[in-house]
Amino acid sequence: MFEHNEVNGLPAEDSAGVPLGPPATLLKRWPYARPLVLLHSGRPHPRWARWSLAAEPVGFLTLETDHTWRTRGKLPAPTAALDGRVADLEQDLSALPGFGRIEPASAAMEANQAGGWACVLSYDLGRHFEPAAQLTEDKPVRARDDRGWPRIALAWCPNVMVFDHAQNQWRWRGCPTALAELQASLAQPMTTELEAELEAELEAKPENVQQIGTLESSFAPEDYLNAVERAVAYIGAGDVFQVNLTQRFSASFDGSVRELARGAFTSAEPHYGAMIDLPDGRGVISMSPELLLEVDPRTRQVVTRPIKGTRPGTADPAELEQSEKDCAELTMITDLMRNDLGRVCRLGSVRVPEPRVIEAHPTVLHGVSTVTGVLRDEITMVDLLRATFPGGSITGAPKIRAMQIIDELEPVRRGAYCGSIGWIGADGSARLNIAIRTMMLTGERTLDRWDRLQGVLDYGAGGGIVADSIPEAEYRESLDKAAVLRMAIKAPETAASTVK
Repeated sequence: MFEHNEVNGLPAEDSAGVPLGPPATLLKRWPYARPLVLLHSGRPHPRWARWSLAAEPVGFLTLETDHTWRTRGKLPAPTAALDGRVADLEQDLSALPGFGRIEPASAAMEANQAGGWACVLSYDLGRHFEPAAQLTEDKPVRARDDRGWPRIALAWCPNVMVFDHAQNQWRWRGCPTALAELQASLAQPMTTELEAELEAELEAKPENVQQIGTLESSFAPEDYLNAVERAVAYIGAGDVFQVNLTQRFSASFDGSVRELARGAFTSAEPHYGAMIDLPDGRGVISMSPELLLEVDPRTRQVVTRPIKGTRPGTADPAELEQSEKDCAELTMITDLMRNDLGRVCRLGSVRVPEPRVIEAHPTVLHGVSTVTGVLRDEITMVDLLRATFPGGSITGAPKIRAMQIIDELEPVRRGAYCGSIGWIGADGSARLNIAIRTMMLTGERTLDRWDRLQGVLDYGAGGGIVADSIPEAEYRESLDKAAVLRMAIKAPETAASTVK
């Protein structure tokens, strides 16, 4: 996304002499009075996770549940007119910097076209892109929209700080005055003494301690088993080959979102991590290892990397590699994503350079494929999202029928979970994850601080149901996947956490 010493297609300034440390340290030293976007590659990889990005949003644009746009702060010119009822969603989005036609950045790009959007795209946005996924009147949506999460939440970030993990170096792009002021507030050296002082302060101040209540599921155990049985019945009837079923774990939360994120990133080391402060007492922390979309506007290449098949990190990789069931599931979703990209890519350009590889992450092993293509000249970012969102690995196949079954079986809307979180640059560059292993925080900010929130924490976990799925095994798997949340809460690098 940011290569050849460029950010958004323009030369970036190196940060020589500004000892900021690695990106996760910003979660401690970022000013409390300022919102923060941190897109974090916790386990650097020279190809898939080389860059982390930090920025202060200056404005927000949200698509609310009542299908209205809401604007806050300073936004680029085309955005100001969107405040109010949506007339044509795709037309509105296409007018935003970065969402229109994907073209290589020009050296003469206007200053107001630098930067880009930190994006939180709700899973429920998929119904706007795929109207056929709506259930019919005789089968109403069961899922309650009890959190009221925006279908789209965009944070406009004209000035960005980019960390190159390969070079161990920060780079800057944006207004020199704004960046100089931000640098000045962040540039205090992180000496060992200061690190110890900050840790002691976190332990001493009650406002930095996480208070997290008992985790409760959106499903009673017997209801989840019944939902799996119904999904298997749909598969047996020929409606779908696979459907992804999830349950939501929720708990009360009172504490520092940034400290929670720091612990999460330490324990999970995600390829596509994110911590984004949003207005109206909302925030997200994502520990996702999965890439939905990466777009290079210079070459028009698009990449997706679906995941299917998971084992504990201590397992033998050969066991996952030799699993016919997991291989078949990944092949099915790879074909789905290949077909999705084929809707917007040049004829014959869609390839599968990696049909299946086993990737090791801190706590798990995953089966992953890589699908690439070259976008047609007329394609916009909105066209690409319409063709691919939500990702097939978290719906099932065929996608539209799987989404209908999900709405019928799951008791609550997914919100940001299983949607997508990441970056869309004003130049058409993009890197968006699939928002699995993601915490949604909803409530009220306290102490007049962006990092402090009191409310509820939600975390989804589930898996793909296929013809031979055993309900009890699927239920246990969903509980095992929720262990990532428990690790994040109890990670030793966080402030003191309590789980009632």
